[in-house]
Amino acid sequence: MPNPTAAMLVIGDEILSGRTRDANMHHLAGQLTEAGITLAEVRIVSDDHDAIVAALNGLRGMWDTVFTSGGIGPTHDDITADAVAAAFAVTVDVRDDARALLAAHYAKTGSELNDARLRMARIPEGATLIDNPVSVAPGFTLGNVHVMAGVPQVFQAMVASVLPTLMGGAPLLSTSTRIDRGEGDIAGPLGKLASDYDDLSIGSYPFQKDGKFGANIVIRGQDRARLDEATARVAALFA
Repeated sequence: MPNPTAAMLVIGDEILSGRTRDANMHHLAGQLTEAGITLAEVRIVSDDHDAIVAALNGLRGMWDTVFTSGGIGPTHDDITADAVAAAFAVTVDVRDDARALLAAHYAKTGSELNDARLRMARIPEGATLIDNPVSVAPGFTLGNVHVMAGVPQVFQAMVASVLPTLMGGAPLLSTSTRIDRGEGDIAGPLGKLASDYDDLSIGSYPFQKDGKFGANIVIRGQDRARLDEATARVAALFA
């Protein structure tokens, strides 16, 4: 039985412009792999309402679970909550439980819960809150969509809150073997090997170092015995 699937929607002009490097995809991919959930697709969209709605509706209909990152802060361009509500055709407004979390946090820090900060308590109708132990402002889950902050430390904490609630499969295992030959020399035998192990994913990742060509052969699968067998054959083929 195949593992459950997931997709990620990264939201933000700062990612597309190159001003910010996205670290959340790397973290999520590793966490999902350990949980036995296949990250099947990642999309990046700008801070545009219609673009977010279209991407979200496409992903949530195609994959079992969708994670979003970015756009749930206090500024005018944080429009993810509104876009998610539109995608699900529900209303969005300040919710009492989210407001209470923020009010207690800002009272403790001596800061004002002003209108800008109160934007972070706007939650679509029917959603459940995602705990944020780092900066309190919650994410939320609606249907099969988990909406999270873009700040890596907060995103990671929210992933840790959500993952235990998801049904996973067998963890994906992998091995990597370095071959000091160019891909043109190894392509034929490697293709034959891949056909013998069609239950595994076998990828070739070339490199050049000190003027010499080589490739790392990465094999992924869920059956440790098959994985070890294929890895041993790779090493023997190109010894």
